[in-house]
Amino acid sequence: MTELRLVGSSVSPYTRKVRALLRYRRIPYQFVRVGGQESEALPPAPLPLIPYVVLPDHKGELTEVTADTTPIINRLEDEYSARAVRPMDPALAVIDALLEEFGDEWLSKCMFHFRWSQALDTETSSSYLAYARNMTATAEEAEAFAKMFAQRQISRIGVVGSNEITGPLIEESWEHYLDVFDRHLQNQSFLLGSRPGAGDFGCFGQMTMLVLTDPTPQSISRGISSRAFAWTEAMEDHSGLEVDDADWIDLDAPPETLKDLLCEVGRLFVPFMLENAKAVASGNKMLKCELDGRPWVQDAFLYQAKCLTWLKQRYDNLGEIDKARLDNVLSGTGCEALFANKGEKDEKLHSE
Repeated sequence: MTELRLVGSSVSPYTRKVRALLRYRRIPYQFVRVGGQESEALPPAPLPLIPYVVLPDHKGELTEVTADTTPIINRLEDEYSARAVRPMDPALAVIDALLEEFGDEWLSKCMFHFRWSQALDTETSSSYLAYARNMTATAEEAEAFAKMFAQRQISRIGVVGSNEITGPLIEESWEHYLDVFDRHLQNQSFLLGSRPGAGDFGCFGQMTMLVLTDPTPQSISRGISSRAFAWTEAMEDHSGLEVDDADWIDLDAPPETLKDLLCEVGRLFVPFMLENAKAVASGNKMLKCELDGRPWVQDAFLYQAKCLTWLKQRYDNLGEIDKARLDNVLSGTGCEALFANKGEKDEKLHSE
């Protein structure tokens, strides 16, 4: 059987998200460094993003390419049935998808902010990223690349929402998340039970940088939650963890700390996603709003509006009983606002 190829970089949080997921799911794969000779022999990525996966077709030839980590996970769920990361309970699966988006689209703000707004983190990250690109680079080549890459990333920092106005709120949100995360994991080993879901892998990807490698957020993490460090390291490889369907939490009797976690998601991330979607639908290039009573300013982001559409589609696909069960859990967390207009579709977002 031809093994799929995961093409990416070990210093990419999104690559590490998918690689850890493949390990946990025991899906045979080969990891290929992007830009290397091996990757050049594969079909090109459909988007200028990493990671992407190349799967074998019905002839066993590596021809089918999927990019973007959420579609990758969904494709793998369709192709491989064992050790799924989407809960069988469709209502719980919506929460799992929400937590995955929170990791991908909010914790990424924390990661990008700390890494490219703090001098120590910028210097630390850019120096080793140069060698990840070219392990045999000379010191002079590495220094030149590090400087160029840092300048490019710093110039893009506003795209993810990091600036003088939003910076303090991003830093506080990292601290709040760590506190809630630590308390929640005193009940079970993962976000939604005793087995990891897509939401765990979404948060894990960004936490590899925030908790393990970058000095400033790592220091904050060590001060608030040593558990987060241990959890992030362990998430790299859960291939030996035995799981069954009973390991998911019972959504009709969830731990109280799940509500605390959802309240943190609903405090900033949910209103940001809703306001961003409004800005995109209106054709505004800039998003100006308040999050938790404080100003937020950044470029409007089409991709995150599409992420919101995906979440709403998951909700709309639920039966009425499962919608009611989910509504009951989300009530009072702020997350219920995502699905307040249950049947409405934004034609502009769907057409783009």
